[in-house]
Amino acid sequence: MRALNELLHASIDYAGLFPPAQLDMTTAVENYARYLASDSAWALGRFIVPAAQLPELAEAAQRFRADPAGTPWSIAALAGSNRAGDQDHIRRFNAAHTARGQVDTLELKASSTAEIQRSMAEIPRQLQVYVEIPIDEDPAKLIEEIGRRGARAKVRTGGVTRDAFPSPAQLARFMARCVASGVPFKATAGLHHPVRAEYRLTYEPGAPTGRMFGFLNLFIAAALLRAGLNLEGAEQVLEESNPSAFQVEENAIGWREHKLSLSNLKQLREQVLISFGSCSFTEPLNELKALHLLQPWPQQA
Repeated sequence: MRALNELLHASIDYAGLFPPAQLDMTTAVENYARYLASDSAWALGRFIVPAAQLPELAEAAQRFRADPAGTPWSIAALAGSNRAGDQDHIRRFNAAHTARGQVDTLELKASSTAEIQRSMAEIPRQLQVYVEIPIDEDPAKLIEEIGRRGARAKVRTGGVTRDAFPSPAQLARFMARCVASGVPFKATAGLHHPVRAEYRLTYEPGAPTGRMFGFLNLFIAAALLRAGLNLEGAEQVLEESNPSAFQVEENAIGWREHKLSLSNLKQLREQVLISFGSCSFTEPLNELKALHLLQPWPQQA
């Protein structure tokens, strides 16, 4: 279906190294190589790795070429406490592995405008930067500063404990501020299910459950905010737990009485919600198929 393909093309940043999957580097690299060579590659985004582990990634990926066409992998590095060391790892990796993969994105955390300013002043311009910010309070000033610095925002939408999840009101407010400021963003954590519901927080047997956001809810709420939906309406979309409330057609996607055209979806992905991080690549797509919202592996036109 063209509409779902437009909505989710290159949308799933693979974070297999992180909880709850928390795979070793070799397994995560093997998975990414397999996904990139599969019919589902249309939905695959960047490989997510801590910058300090780039040497380990380089070693594990030695026997994999990027894809049959030889295109280098797209890699997002996560900054740690040693920013100078992180940038050195990135420079070395990019210089040595141009045919295999390139780090073109850096993700970091900041909780104040001053911290955003300091961080951005240290980062090479050729890297696209995502700044993860807290959203328990109104993040308007932080988002405006991110926009002034030419960066993008990042929001954490869950974790492996119930208290790691923001409220729908907090998440809707964050998205509305990004839309109002013209700042694109990505989301991460707790988003490997399409529709909001109660799910196990980890893959361990008997793991506790929590109410998790659906990535479909997130994308459609962001698109409708951009189209003029108010905060209350966005919260309702984020809270939606009935899969039948979402309609996926060939040339449109809808939620209840609202419809999003291919043009709406294209603008969403280019200007608003860029991607989401997930420790599983197959689970989001398999659950869409189980809900009959996705036909088996459509190909990108």
